[in-house]
Amino acid sequence: MSDAPSTERLDVLVAMPEPLVGAIFPDALRARLDAVADVDWSTVLSGFSADDARLSRVQVLLTSWGAPLLDARALALMPRLRAVVHAAGSVKHHLGPEVWDRGVAVTSAAEVNALPVADYTLAAVLFAGKRVFRKSHDYAQGVFGSDVTDPRMGNTARTVGIIGASRVGRALLPMLARHGFRLLVSDPTLDDARIRALLPGYPVEPADLMTMMREADVVSLHAPELPETHHLIDDRMLSAMRDGAVLINTSRGSLVDTEALTRHCASGRIDAVLDVTDPEPLPREHPLFALPNVLITPHVAGALGSELQCFGDFSVRQIERLSVGLPLEGQVTSAELGRIA
Repeated sequence: MSDAPSTERLDVLVAMPEPLVGAIFPDALRARLDAVADVDWSTVLSGFSADDARLSRVQVLLTSWGAPLLDARALALMPRLRAVVHAAGSVKHHLGPEVWDRGVAVTSAAEVNALPVADYTLAAVLFAGKRVFRKSHDYAQGVFGSDVTDPRMGNTARTVGIIGASRVGRALLPMLARHGFRLLVSDPTLDDARIRALLPGYPVEPADLMTMMREADVVSLHAPELPETHHLIDDRMLSAMRDGAVLINTSRGSLVDTEALTRHCASGRIDAVLDVTDPEPLPREHPLFALPNVLITPHVAGALGSELQCFGDFSVRQIERLSVGLPLEGQVTSAELGRIA
């Protein structure tokens, strides 16, 4: 008698913008999913209509960025819905609380998306230590080379502060440790003992926010967008940063007071690397664009291009697990909604 689990064939609908489907699910991943589920790849959902008979049968919704809102009205059209598998990071903007109230399982590829953001941040930290942004601007102005003895340059014996031990923050810590940085972490959801335990065998130091701003050569933001984190980095915090320090934001633009940051960077006292801004997008005429010590990128730190198929691999694996009765990975609970990005 076989102990192999029985397989249930699932009814899956895709709800995301059409251009994402091919990028997230190349042919090999579609074939894997087709082996365990009935998927209508010909039409992706941009909304939930009572005229769509498929909604009465669907068991799994496969979503990503730009998915239509799944609220009480939409849920009423899907009596068999068991799971939402999100092929991206945050689910806060397309799922209403009714999803959890009804007991629908929700899973997100946020863990997958954390890795490219951590990679981007590591690159930003290392480039910041070399003053790459300022030096690139100087080179364009005809100034070649640098004073190799300048103590403000280099990545040895530097302190990096991490605000928010989120998925990205935790993924970043071992990357930074390999370069020997002194690591400070500030996270109000963790006590000192848990912060010290984040990276076994490496001295991660808990720090309150003001201490971090005063001591770190680089401060990197990885906290969620919440009412209490709005303008977390304000003029007072920026004033506390040491001369030559660098602020990196790959989290949410609203965490930083943009006007205050502009003033501090325009003075030349601190530098910034911003993959997110407030507002977003930043107006073309904004003075931050003209500053040689500020690098602004258009929200590209997360997965893009070839990296998107990692979302697909994660999502297909979850539906494979669901089909044989295994628990979903990366589940998002209603209790987490108040503290995730």
